[in-house]
Amino acid sequence: MKSVFALSAIALFTVAASGNASAKTTCEDVIAKIEAKIQAKGVKSFTLTAIGKDEKTDLRVVGTCDGGAKKIVYERGKAAAAK
Repeated sequence: MKSVFALSAIALFTVAASGNASAKTTCEDVIAKIEAKIQAKGVKSFTLTAIGKDEKTDLRVVGTCDGGAKKIVYERGKAAAAK
């Protein structure tokens, strides 16, 4: 559980540190970067989904995209969706 929290903090820091660059980055690009970081930690089964920024969720928010219009949520234990 601590590693998931640390991973989330890293992902949020990375997205926040990119500043204006994240405003021009598509959700697909941000999700791909976060996926790579999660996979590097050895997590094999997870799902990342972009949802509206105002949408309620119990899932962990790990980033934002589309200039802050959407948030990216993480769910561990489900197989990654085919692209």
